[in-house]
Amino acid sequence: MKVTCFARPPKFRNRMIMMIIGVLLQGLGLSLLINLNLGTDPCSCLTQGVINYVPISFGTAQLLCHLVTFLFVIRFDMSLIGFGTIGNMVFLGYISDFWRFVWSRVTPEGFFDQLPVRFGLLIPALIIFILGASTYMTAGLGTSPYDGLPFIISKRVKKLSFKVIRMIWDICFMAAGFLLGGDVGIVTVAVAFFLGPVITWVGKKLQRFIE
Repeated sequence: MKVTCFARPPKFRNRMIMMIIGVLLQGLGLSLLINLNLGTDPCSCLTQGVINYVPISFGTAQLLCHLVTFLFVIRFDMSLIGFGTIGNMVFLGYISDFWRFVWSRVTPEGFFDQLPVRFGLLIPALIIFILGASTYMTAGLGTSPYDGLPFIISKRVKKLSFKVIRMIWDICFMAAGFLLGGDVGIVTVAVAFFLGPVITWVGKKLQRFIE
């Protein structure tokens, strides 16, 4: 199958900038969500479950989890592989680790345990994370294996929209993460139900910058 995401699409520079900004925002948002302890996105929830049993960093665990799903993307649709795939798969978890290190140095001990802080930062952190995820995918330079598989499934399951398939996909990972002891909360549920629709909405808004 032809690989297309590494070819230079129209307005390649704009797409590359959009992808980098998206991954950086997603990593920043993810670091806040983890510290707030009100749940994370379903993929990170599963990663947190994995590190409960394997003594490695969050970033390394997320990379390893992505490598497993990456095999399926290679098998079924290599056109989804590109710079965005590498950016998200390799760097997102480590960007989150970096920001969590920064928060540990610049905030007082127990800062993120305070209820006003947790609920005050919840919506901004969630917006940053979902906006980042939607932006890097809209760039069209490839997606993470986790995000790519719902697209592959939607092409083969015509009776269900991408929004529905994405929600089912996220819910399955959320359940697996919960069983492994990952951080499931209001954020996990919100991302599972709203990321698919937001991806579609952001894509329409940003389309003029990449065509």
